[in-house]
Amino acid sequence: MGSSRPRHEHVAGELRGRIRDGRYAVGRSLPSEAALCTEFGVSRGPVRQALASLRTEGLVELSQGRPAVVRSRNVTQTLDTFTPFSQWARRTGRAAASRTLEVARRRASGPAAQALALTPDEFVVEVLRVRLLDDEPTMIERSTFVDDVGAHLFEFDTDSGSITDFLTGRGARFDSMEHVLDAVAADRVDADSLGIDRGAPLLRERRTSRDETGRPFEFADDRYRPDLVTFGIVNARTVEPRPAD
Repeated sequence: MGSSRPRHEHVAGELRGRIRDGRYAVGRSLPSEAALCTEFGVSRGPVRQALASLRTEGLVELSQGRPAVVRSRNVTQTLDTFTPFSQWARRTGRAAASRTLEVARRRASGPAAQALALTPDEFVVEVLRVRLLDDEPTMIERSTFVDDVGAHLFEFDTDSGSITDFLTGRGARFDSMEHVLDAVAADRVDADSLGIDRGAPLLRERRTSRDETGRPFEFADDRYRPDLVTFGIVNARTVEPRPAD
């Protein structure tokens, strides 16, 4: 295949691109596993791994004994594990970029102060960025960090990559996260930044990040264009323990 990428990633990338550009339309079946094995010169293992990845991303539906069927052209961001925007974009074959509108230190207020358990006298560092996928404005990111964590961002070019990766390298531990999803109407900043009409619906993810001690140190209000990104949650049925004899 002439690529250093794992075989299943190569297959997934090729199929993902065909779905995105419409060569495989929504509702259409992909070629059979046997046909894909022949086309890509691989065994069934990499093909099945690739199809499983596309299912997790919300692009295809799998049924035993039948070819995969395209269910969406929009890649799904899953919340069962946390993946920073830049890493998620790379995994799904897209190029991520950022356009920073503001990095500022100010006193805590509103939902961020409540989520971070801060008083109005305490300072936070706020970041306002537009996130792009393949040069298309996709999400507007409002992140608020407690002062001792956010202070590191004044040493970082926030247009250059992942804030999460940078802060992890500075010792921040994103040990657990709480996610709340809802829909909001685009305000003036959202509309101007994303190139949409004011009042257009946006999918909002509010996230509180905690370290290994349980201390909240980041509150994020991320607003996505729903025509470009959807969210999926993967879970498993809870099995009740058998009562003791």
